[in-house]
Amino acid sequence: MAPRRRRLAGRPRLLIITPDFPPTPGGIQTVVHRLASLMDAFETRVIALDGDDARDFDDESGLSVQRVGAGGGPRGAGAAALDAAAVRAALRFRPNVTLSAHIVASPAAAAIRRLLGARTVQLFYAEEIAAKPRLAAFAARQAHQAIAISSYTAGLIDATGAGTANVRVIAPGVDLPEDATPLPAPQPTCLTIARLRERYKGHDVMVRAFPLVRAKVPDAQWIVIGDGPLRPGLEELARSHDASEAISFLGRVSDAERNLWLRRAALLAMPSRLPGGGLAGEGFGIVYLEAGAYGKPVVAGAVGGAIDAVLEGETGLLVDPSDHVAVAEAVTVLMRDEPLSRRMGAAGARRARDFAWPLVAGRVQDVLLEELAASGEVA
Repeated sequence: MAPRRRRLAGRPRLLIITPDFPPTPGGIQTVVHRLASLMDAFETRVIALDGDDARDFDDESGLSVQRVGAGGGPRGAGAAALDAAAVRAALRFRPNVTLSAHIVASPAAAAIRRLLGARTVQLFYAEEIAAKPRLAAFAARQAHQAIAISSYTAGLIDATGAGTANVRVIAPGVDLPEDATPLPAPQPTCLTIARLRERYKGHDVMVRAFPLVRAKVPDAQWIVIGDGPLRPGLEELARSHDASEAISFLGRVSDAERNLWLRRAALLAMPSRLPGGGLAGEGFGIVYLEAGAYGKPVVAGAVGGAIDAVLEGETGLLVDPSDHVAVAEAVTVLMRDEPLSRRMGAAGARRARDFAWPLVAGRVQDVLLEELAASGEVA
């Protein structure tokens, strides 16, 4: 017998719990912020960790955000503080639906479910599942619905043994550029945008590949946007391969400068691989869609979430990410075959439009509304 529907007096209340939120940069931060901003069916409140310039960001965003002192950091004591604050906030806010935006928030979401009966939806990415499989399994079991950002991520959830069938795959979104008009570049330019923090992103393979690229495209250059502790070692690797003059490590740049490079570049390359030790790699790879939005073909590793993000032979080339020769060949093909690059770039732009953030937020919102309906409540 279907549950009796109880119509809510106002908009349903949504509580989002996240350790990752702007102005701290990062892919998860972008995902959670866009969802909070664009899902308009709810009265939404966000519980997030504090950070530099967070209060100014919140004042400008117009979102209802409660910040929690980070303490030992988002994966240490900060997670416990976040969960405790979320439960206290829920007792006052009394959400109809809770969105746990990271598995470290799942204990709070589970407690809120027990205390208030709120429906719970859990977001999964990739790296956190392999890093904390028991917590990931707990998060999957406690949620009414799980959202995985790729089929690869869904497989990682299944591998925890959680045994849940309620997993929906919804890829992240992309901000479509106001102006994607290509800009002239003095040299054929390959672009990589990623933090220099995770070795699996493939910067080291790109360094080894680039002398081979230059052998066939002598004036090619590689622009690296992003910073982190791997930078000194990568710069030394470039020197040891006599590739320094062709590689520019720009570090962190403004969004405006980043977008200019996306307009100038011939292609984007990020050959992410699966790291060793049973750890997960790229959950999806939003940057591949971002490059596509600017009409740029991509080179990606044929593993992990990139298989969902890149259509092989249509929006880019998928290669063995551990093989610098294969990476070099793919980059060289896209630099030298302009008709192929234009076709792939145009296909990437069309594909990016299907992943525009308003559409993706609408897909997630539909899941939350389905959970609300399952509880017997309707907006």
